[in-house]
Amino acid sequence: MLLFPNAKINLGLRVLRKRPDGYRDISTVMFPVKGLHDALEFVPAPPGAQDSFSLSGNKVPGAPADNICLKALALLRRERDIPPLDIYLHKAIPAGAGLGGGSADGTFFLKGLNEAFSLGCSDGELEAKAAELGSDCAFFVKNIPAKSEGRGEILSPLDVPLSGMHLAVARKDFHIATGPAYDKIRPDSSGPEPAEIVTKIPVSGWKDHLVNDFEAAAFSEFPELRAIRDAFYAQGALYAAMTGSGSAVFGIFAEAPEGRNPVLAPVDFYRVSTL
Repeated sequence: MLLFPNAKINLGLRVLRKRPDGYRDISTVMFPVKGLHDALEFVPAPPGAQDSFSLSGNKVPGAPADNICLKALALLRRERDIPPLDIYLHKAIPAGAGLGGGSADGTFFLKGLNEAFSLGCSDGELEAKAAELGSDCAFFVKNIPAKSEGRGEILSPLDVPLSGMHLAVARKDFHIATGPAYDKIRPDSSGPEPAEIVTKIPVSGWKDHLVNDFEAAAFSEFPELRAIRDAFYAQGALYAAMTGSGSAVFGIFAEAPEGRNPVLAPVDFYRVSTL
């Protein structure tokens, strides 16, 4: 089976409070980016063989044996009988960019295994299992725009008015680890949450209201990220921001901007729709 796990962006991200379990309660809006995706294939292993896992494309931190796809497989095997597999993952979504590539890989693998082996897991069951893999994994079960709460696993479908607009994504070649990024934020639950802003204020007004709490520390440590955001605005973006904990920055445009600002290299454009 061949799957194409796609990226996501965060439209605003507020860190509301620290929880007793060590996680943070957040509030964000997650939006799937279908034009940027990995490729994941799995086939039955030869008779008598064990699982194999091959990785290509963009680098992924850590040992291949610790890849989230293998964790997803082990998670399902706790309850289901799944034969040995040959697994191939090609990474196009960069790691440590806030684009959810690893989360998408693990969750799409759960969905693919469920379909290929007729495991009978409902969306709700898949979301619960995905939440064991990572905080934003459950989003990729339904893979539609959603308000995300709790540690990222509490999801509510949301009508996000981006149909027909263009998305540009730019990333500098470095990795921002999520845990240390959270440690630099002072939680604050005051003020409107992203879903309220996204649904009540036109996209052209998001610049003055929609906030990603990770940006202040990230822009201070990596001023080139602020430069990318400002370059998007200079090219006519209606809204530009860092996604998740970074290091990718995106811009939303009514019309695809002409030319390519050298500040934005590398950059690609993707068509955005609300599905």
